[in-house]
Amino acid sequence: QVQLVESGGGLVQAGGSLRLACAASGIIIRIRNMGWYRQAPGKQRELVASITGGGSTNYADSVKGRFTISKDNAKNTVYLQMNSLKPDDTAVYYCSGHRNGADYWGQGTQVTVSS
Repeated sequence: QVQLVESGGGLVQAGGSLRLACAASGIIIRIRNMGWYRQAPGKQRELVASITGGGSTNYADSVKGRFTISKDNAKNTVYLQMNSLKPDDTAVYYCSGHRNGADYWGQGTQVTVSS
């Protein structure tokens, strides 16, 4: 059974930083593709950043240069470091993992950026 548990969200002022963590079980992130998505009120869920089993990363244009996705294979945990946060980054952030043709999601963590 795959479980993804996000943590680290909260309220921060514009220009501030947060680090999200996704603790995974039932899926070995060392060999699986993982990602962070977000969904703002009234908007579709969108990919923020992804990382392959081999460590290659990909970012949405809107967060390039500000966000960094990383992982600790020993802890089976994926991180999203978010710097220079903007009010437009306000959303629920979800961790996602892909295994054997299926996508798995965490419960989400709220990030709110005040202006």
